[in-house]
Amino acid sequence: MPGMADERFSRSVIYLCAHSAEGAMGIIVNKPASDLTMPDLLVQLDIIEKDDAIRLPHRIGHMPVLMGGPVESSRGFVLHTPDFHIEQSTLLIDEGICLTATIEILRAIADGRGPESAVLALGYAGWQAGQLESEIQANGWLHCPADPNLIFNTTLETKYDRALRGIGIEPAMLSTTAGHA
Repeated sequence: MPGMADERFSRSVIYLCAHSAEGAMGIIVNKPASDLTMPDLLVQLDIIEKDDAIRLPHRIGHMPVLMGGPVESSRGFVLHTPDFHIEQSTLLIDEGICLTATIEILRAIADGRGPESAVLALGYAGWQAGQLESEIQANGWLHCPADPNLIFNTTLETKYDRALRGIGIEPAMLSTTAGHA
């Protein structure tokens, strides 16, 4: 919601990966990691040589690195299409979305063997048991069905407005205050 006081989550679009009685976990899919590109990350992790970064296919070289959330921000999480799977490492979350958090998926992406569509996020957003539900009841969050097109689209700056329009809300009409019926 527009009145989100925590700047880390202001205008965030979060894909909720897990939700249970113990809590929730999600990945912010519209906030770029500051000053870090996929080629830079692949070089830092010794997956490719610096000279090879320029030879990466366009879709890999321009794949955004996202700030997935404030928890474990040095750990990488790859949301991707289900056309790629690593046994014991890939979690099918929804019909068109998987999560893999191993360096092997980054190697596969760099080698051209990875999933058709993917986004890499550093860190995640987490909520304790009942916390997310309380925040939703307090009008802190809006929710909508998952949309792979929204998650994997690389145009980050319009994802928030597109997510709102997807549930019939015109962003300019949102208010920072809300009532309870």
